[in-house]
Amino acid sequence: MSASRLHSTPAAPASPDATRERPNIVFVITDQQRFDTIAALGHDHVDTPNLDRLVAEGAALTRTYVTSPSCAPSRASLFSGLFPHTTGVLRNDEPWHHSWVERLGEAGYHCVNVGKMHTYPYEASVGFHERHVVENKDRDTPRLPFYLDTWDKALWARGVRKPSRVTYAEREDYTERLGAFEWEPPADLHADTFVGSLAAMWLERWRGDRPFFLQVGFPGPHPPYDPTPQALDAYRDRDVPLPSRSPEEIAAQPQALQDLRAQHMGVDHDAIVHLDEPTEEQLLRQRRHYHANVTMIDEQIGVLRDALAARGVLDDTVIIFTSDHGDTLNDHGHSQKWTMYEGSVHVPAVVWGPGRIAAGQVLDGLTSHMDLGPTVLELAGVEVPSWFEARSLLPALRGEEYPGRPEVFSEHARDRILSGTALMTMVVRDRWKLVSYLDPDDGQLFDLEADPGELHDLYDEAEHAPVRAELESAIHRWRAESQLRTAAWSEQFR
Repeated sequence: MSASRLHSTPAAPASPDATRERPNIVFVITDQQRFDTIAALGHDHVDTPNLDRLVAEGAALTRTYVTSPSCAPSRASLFSGLFPHTTGVLRNDEPWHHSWVERLGEAGYHCVNVGKMHTYPYEASVGFHERHVVENKDRDTPRLPFYLDTWDKALWARGVRKPSRVTYAEREDYTERLGAFEWEPPADLHADTFVGSLAAMWLERWRGDRPFFLQVGFPGPHPPYDPTPQALDAYRDRDVPLPSRSPEEIAAQPQALQDLRAQHMGVDHDAIVHLDEPTEEQLLRQRRHYHANVTMIDEQIGVLRDALAARGVLDDTVIIFTSDHGDTLNDHGHSQKWTMYEGSVHVPAVVWGPGRIAAGQVLDGLTSHMDLGPTVLELAGVEVPSWFEARSLLPALRGEEYPGRPEVFSEHARDRILSGTALMTMVVRDRWKLVSYLDPDDGQLFDLEADPGELHDLYDEAEHAPVRAELESAIHRWRAESQLRTAAWSEQFR
């Protein structure tokens, strides 16, 4: 895989004059959205007209990898500019209280969050002047801390019982649905419609005249996979890709992943009763529901654009779109995230801003998800700390040549779901991906160019031993260099 610049249309250079003024910034983060969910980037099994427009008029970074395949460690890394092993947030429900949003506030930005950030505690300010928190769609389990968010209160005020694993379990077919259900309450109360509408309402009513940083956190397409019937209509007989999986490949997976599959089949996480051998009909239904939810979010991107235009600030705003991690959707027999497969760690990333972002760019250099953080700071004219491990993408977004990172890394520590290893680490370099498990001492090696579906593990093949050794050495070097770079970093992000 090359690290070259590809153009869907000739790139229109960014205007030098536009970069002198500080733009408003709208940072949209979905929850659990795979990389292959934007039609304009070659994935026409999903309808995304508003995201397609952002791609056509902005820049898409097509090889963006998260620094951790679950919510909190990925977001803490994104909002600190540091890898999870530096922030100390290596799993969900570990505390983080500070972020670079504080620097935006100090520089004169009004900072507001609408929707999900997945801080812990849930209402930690992390630098925002306002937070209107909406957390996971389904928290109806004693395994999670009790919390009533803004959406819970709206549902209660309307007299609606919130759909969850408890309510869905009342259905006779609960164990057959793989988490795929139709949203039955009023459509305007769906989590993603609610968050988009609330963010648009904020744009309509806020009376300030300072530049603003608006972080919009959509809870979807995280499960339950629950599009409205109207959204699902376009997908009921849709031809969507089936998961990349085979019985032989699943049986040969490392023990940590075998344990992970068993955990999912034993517990209905987020209303998914995971099945060992689902039927093709079940797999198609799960993916159709998921993609319908993506289309619902895309519709809300249009709502946000309209709200910015109505306020008269659309042309003075940069929109950034990404997700905190992906969803395997039964690729390799797995549910949700907690793995280093492409569906779990590879996410969309699109940046749009007239006059500031060169239009028509599709950039395929390796990108670390957290690199969007210093990009925001530079757009706002805020100095990026020297100890940041993230790197600004702004030169590339303005039209400069973009070779990408030589390598990207991701990591996740043992939690109550990924219980089979103390630490899982990934490195991607060019066409190669290595996954290392700390205990038991095991791993996976994939050639992403020859085997994009990651069905052929080369870890124990003698002819690939030199590649494996090089990538193992790269992980050791990365951790050592990370410690040196962040030596001046204090406890301010803990």
